[in-house]
Amino acid sequence: MKLQAPHRWDVSPAEAVAIQRELRTQLRLEPLRHTPRLIAGVDAGFEDAGRTARAAVVLYQYPELEPVEEQLAREPVRMPYIPGLLSFREIPVVLKALAQLHQEPELLLCDGQGIAHPRRLGIAAHLGLITDLPAIGVGKSRLIGDFQEPGTNRGEQSPLKDKGERIGTVLRTRDRVKPVFVSPGHRMDQRGAVDWVMRCLTRYRLPEPIRAADRLASAWRRKPSP
Repeated sequence: MKLQAPHRWDVSPAEAVAIQRELRTQLRLEPLRHTPRLIAGVDAGFEDAGRTARAAVVLYQYPELEPVEEQLAREPVRMPYIPGLLSFREIPVVLKALAQLHQEPELLLCDGQGIAHPRRLGIAAHLGLITDLPAIGVGKSRLIGDFQEPGTNRGEQSPLKDKGERIGTVLRTRDRVKPVFVSPGHRMDQRGAVDWVMRCLTRYRLPEPIRAADRLASAWRRKPSP
C-alpha cells in the first residue's frame, strides 16, 4: 500500500484545485478484480475548533464482517475549510491512521464522496489514488448532482447525475430510511460500488466498516485529553 502523496498538502486553494484536476485524469473506474478479504472503514473529522484533524480506520474481515483491527490518529490541519477541498484537510491524518495498521486493506469504504464531487475527486477518489487501493465513497448527504428519490425499500436506487454524467447512486440501505450517496473512488465502477456497500450492510443505514469507524472516532473525541 502506497502512503506517500504525489503532491504537497500545504498549498493554496488555487493550487489544490489544479491538483484535483490533474489527479482526476488518473482515476480508474473499473470492476473490482478480486474479492477482498480485508475491508477498511475510514472516517475523518475535526476538533479544537477545526485546528486538529482526527481519523479512525477500522479493518473488517470479509465475508464474516468481523472487526480485526482499529487505529486512531490526530494531526494539525494544513488548510482552512474550503468547500470542495476537504480531502486536503482530511487525507494527511487518514494516511497516518492507515500507516498504523498491521494488515493492509484491500478495499476502502470512506465516509464521504468518491467522484460525486465538483471536480470528481472527493476523499475516496483522492485517497484511492494515493494508496492505489480500490475505494468507495459513501456520503450521508448529497454534495452535488441531481436525482429522483429511490423507492422506500432496502436496495432500491436511482442514478446521481451532474450535467448528464452519472457520478454515483442514491441507495436506500434500510426500509424507509434516508438513502446514502454512493460513488466509486478508484479501481471501482458504479455497479461494484453499490454491490460492495450492500454486501457490507448489517441492520444499520451505513456499511458496517464505516459505522464502526464513525463510532470509534466519536467515542475518542468524547474522551478527555490526558
